[in-house]
Amino acid sequence: MSGRVFFIVGCGVVIVLIGGGLRQAFGVFLYPVTIDLEMSRQFFGLVMAAQALLYGVSQPVAGLLADRYGSVRIMVAGALLYSIGLWWAGISHDSWEFMISLGVLVGLGLSGPTQVLVLGAVGKVVSNERRSIVFGTVIAAQSVGMFIFVPGGQQLIDAIGWRDTIFCFAVMIGLLSLIAIGLRGSNPIEGDGPAQSIADAILEARSHSGYILLTLGFFVCGFHVTFIGTHFVAFLIDEGLSGEFASYALGLIGLFNVVGAYIFGALGDRFSKKNLLTMIYAARAAVMALVLVIPISEISAIAFGVVFGILWLATVPLTSGIVAQIFGTRYFSMLFGVVMMGHQFGSFTGAWLAGLIFDETGSYDLMWVAASALGLLAAILHWPIREQPLARLAQNAA
Repeated sequence: MSGRVFFIVGCGVVIVLIGGGLRQAFGVFLYPVTIDLEMSRQFFGLVMAAQALLYGVSQPVAGLLADRYGSVRIMVAGALLYSIGLWWAGISHDSWEFMISLGVLVGLGLSGPTQVLVLGAVGKVVSNERRSIVFGTVIAAQSVGMFIFVPGGQQLIDAIGWRDTIFCFAVMIGLLSLIAIGLRGSNPIEGDGPAQSIADAILEARSHSGYILLTLGFFVCGFHVTFIGTHFVAFLIDEGLSGEFASYALGLIGLFNVVGAYIFGALGDRFSKKNLLTMIYAARAAVMALVLVIPISEISAIAFGVVFGILWLATVPLTSGIVAQIFGTRYFSMLFGVVMMGHQFGSFTGAWLAGLIFDETGSYDLMWVAASALGLLAAILHWPIREQPLARLAQNAA
């Protein structure tokens, strides 16, 4: 890769590290926010669910605008909205202000400085043969951010309170608008066959069974990661572990996903991506089922963080790689944005349902059962996917 391509990828890595990494840290605010604002866990879960839903619904639109007019403007606008939402959350006085700020504004802002638009920008400047490992590197950066900001956020909360911690996060997100400028001038290195309209691209994707199955499977991914990201720290505290240790256990997921995202990204360049996805979801189902039968301790929490961390976002470079492999990169941001919308519908369900189940039963046991069952379903859904490039791409390559 040229120096310019390395620079573009580097800017993308920083954006995802901060923008995506901070988003994974919102779970550490559950305890202090629910106490300070007299909020139920179900409502906090609903805030995170609304954030995930709006992120998902706005993502295809943001992707379409990025494909048409370039990623930089959309990333800058998203970063500013994300930052304003965090700042408002820090001055919230009641539950509904917190919902509008962290739920609505941050949810809309996330469509800019996070993984979909970054993957769309870097995907246009790297070859298909190297795309999975580059995507894996970008996703690994989000996991590094998670490892930094989850325990770091908990330490800041202990030191200066949750409100000032959110203010610090708002400043960091605002700075991403400057870093996004580094993605300018990312010209495609390869064509995607004959010119194609947006309507044709949408119709082509809708008629491809593999695209539908990817979207359904990604719902499960969102269900898993947002349930755990929002409620895992509280779950461990309920089991008798300290808040500091619980935040490190969640951060450990991010650390080991650096390994998982990179390894599975590299494997995706050599082996069938859909078979690797089948294996990941089946493994997730097994790990979450074990939570119900193994006593929760510091050792088992660390073991969960390590194993689930390897599987955490390893699905993203493979799922996004299949979209680019089948349909090309001309409308990648829009098409992957739709798949990501499925992910965020799952995120909405996972964040909200876990809070509802806890408030109704006093335990997360039923949620672990549901998460494990959905993991098995996702494994089954990915098995029949056809991941070969469409005929128009094969003809263009020839």
